[in-house]
Amino acid sequence: MKETIEDQGYLFNTGKSFKSYGFLGCHVQDNGQTMFNVWAPNAKSVALVGDFNDWNDAKLDKVGTTGIWNGSFEGVSPGDLYKFAVTGPNGERNLKIDPYATQFEKKPGDAAVVPSSSNHRWHDGLWLGRRKRSNPSQRPINIYEVHLGSWKRHDDDSYYSYSEMADELIPYVKAMGYSHIELMPIMEHLLDASWGYQQLGYFAVTSRFGKMDDFLNFVDKCHLANIGVIVDWVPGHFIRNYDALYQYDGTPTFEYQDENRANNSRWGAWNFDLGKSQVHSFLISSAMYWIEQCHLDGLRVDAVSNMLYLDYDDGKEGLTNRYGDNHNLEGIEFLQLLNETIHTEHPDTLMIAEESSAYAGVTDSVEQGGLGFDYKWNLGWMHDTLKFFEMDPLYRHDNFNLLTFAFVYMYNEKFILPFSHDEVVHGKKSLMHKMPGDRYNQFANLRTMMTYLMAFPGKKLTFMGSEWGQFLEWRDWSQLEWVDLKDPMNNKMHEFTQLLNQIYHEQRPMWEQDYVPEGLSYTNTDDAESSTMGFIRQGKKKRQFTVAAFNFVPVERQDYRIGVPFAGEYELLLNTEDERFGGTWTKLQTHFVADATPYKGQPASFTVTLPAMGALLIKPINLKSIK
Repeated sequence: MKETIEDQGYLFNTGKSFKSYGFLGCHVQDNGQTMFNVWAPNAKSVALVGDFNDWNDAKLDKVGTTGIWNGSFEGVSPGDLYKFAVTGPNGERNLKIDPYATQFEKKPGDAAVVPSSSNHRWHDGLWLGRRKRSNPSQRPINIYEVHLGSWKRHDDDSYYSYSEMADELIPYVKAMGYSHIELMPIMEHLLDASWGYQQLGYFAVTSRFGKMDDFLNFVDKCHLANIGVIVDWVPGHFIRNYDALYQYDGTPTFEYQDENRANNSRWGAWNFDLGKSQVHSFLISSAMYWIEQCHLDGLRVDAVSNMLYLDYDDGKEGLTNRYGDNHNLEGIEFLQLLNETIHTEHPDTLMIAEESSAYAGVTDSVEQGGLGFDYKWNLGWMHDTLKFFEMDPLYRHDNFNLLTFAFVYMYNEKFILPFSHDEVVHGKKSLMHKMPGDRYNQFANLRTMMTYLMAFPGKKLTFMGSEWGQFLEWRDWSQLEWVDLKDPMNNKMHEFTQLLNQIYHEQRPMWEQDYVPEGLSYTNTDDAESSTMGFIRQGKKKRQFTVAAFNFVPVERQDYRIGVPFAGEYELLLNTEDERFGGTWTKLQTHFVADATPYKGQPASFTVTLPAMGALLIKPINLKSIK
């Protein structure tokens, strides 16, 4: 028997309607009428206004005690603009967006658009089948983070469309060897400078770049090219605009009743009331919509710390829960429910936390008391690594703990190592500009740091432009400095990143055991005085491993001994000082022979010349057992 609006509304109010986009919002019916449903529980009245009625009120009816208002109308056409006129308990009438709109007009307007039926037909069945059969923790994940509005623009500074991005971005990412594209929020937003993190629409792609079918085609083409798609998603807070979700029915509806908890002063936003059952239905339905309707491979959940702590925001010092600590119990329960729900329906979807504190168990299962995420951004590793590489090499030996501290906690969570957009904006300088010394040394440092990123346990993420060492920090209002690639040094850095990505993808030991101690052997991680480091990334097979050695100062180390588990022959995978990449080495030491000389806990060893401010990656090719 078909569910009624009242049945669906009841489920929505229990917080268990995780596909509520199927009935709330705007839906064309089989009889040619268009149905509108909106949740506004405390409103005195709700009306529909739009192009189809000259923006005059067409009243909706309240559906029992559900708090949902409903109406069906003739003469509504795809492309028509509409809003809801909501009269609150105090009699004040305000025009409000449709929270479930799947399309909005182009900025600066914010009216919803009556959608057309989708004509998209998916072609990614093979990709989705492989995704279900794979274990992502034992696969290479190398993410290219992209802000669509500034990756490339036309000569007249207009945006590329989703279709144009499919034609240019996908082949580029494929050629560079990345496994995934992560899009900064492409949900509808009004302010360009918010980069999408101040969301207006939770079910609509931004109209800046085209319509939903264009975006679906983009995702489809990514999958046909064997590239996954992750999108940033913001369930913690929403845009301040009074015609959006704020006091939707004239009272706090989506946000907390307590204005101090509702107000996010740091980001100029309103916090969702994560303890409200209807908000659970709304937000989890949004996540489910992007995963199911758009075939996304993962969601990177923004600002998780703001949902975990009562006192995370400015001016909230001293807020405590019933146990007397600062944990937001409602936020924790919401995140657990979110991840449990997504993984029950789609266990192969990646849920990624951008979480900046030391909260324990972010990637533990909910059954274990954790939050249930698949991965967590390792922001501590990122900050420490960047701080170390920004230093004059003269002082690095005194600050070597910035690198070695991460070895203490690297298995506490399933980490992604991010060099993200946040670190190359607002005066922080680009990755290239952070590096000390003259231009040659900046590139040498950058090559070494990027190799360290690839060798260290954890999945990888880098922001667009870093792959060739763009000097200018990121500007959201302008395309990347593609002209840099005409410069020989930038071009060589570009080639270096391409090869490094290829090596990472092909060398199973560099990703097969990221999250277990068996995946890494220490060979030389405590030599602060020389500012050098060496370790082995171990694959599942005993004889599959990759040797990594690093020199973090501009002093060449001759006869540098490296301990290995087997005697035999080894060959070079990468020398960051290769002239081909902008280094100074014209002749490379490509072949190494390890004998049964024990070193640093390993039964065999060989010596290398470790390049100044450089790194080596080496693999075994013909091993002998040591008797």
